[in-house]
Amino acid sequence: MWVLMYVFSYSVSPAATSDRAEWRLLPTVVFQEFTNEERCKAAKATLEGSLKDAGSKLRSGLEDLKSIGKADPTHIIIAYNVECLPK
Repeated sequence: MWVLMYVFSYSVSPAATSDRAEWRLLPTVVFQEFTNEERCKAAKATLEGSLKDAGSKLRSGLEDLKSIGKADPTHIIIAYNVECLPK
C-alpha cells in the first residue's frame, strides 16, 4: 500500500485585507491510499499539475488587479507539498 499525502496552505498579507490584521489559514492535509506506487505517483503528478495551474491563474488574476491598484501578488503566499509514501 502507498499513501498520497497532500498539504496545501496559503496566507494573505495584512496589506491585502481591509482590517489590517494578518489572515492566515491553517493548512489542509489530505491522505489517500493506493494499492501500488505507480498509481500513487500518477495521482501525485496530476495533483501537482493542477496546483501549479491554480497558482498561475491566481497570480495572473492578481496581476490584473494590481494594474488597477487593487491588489499585489506579493500579498499572497501559496505553499503545497505532495508526496507518495509507502505504508
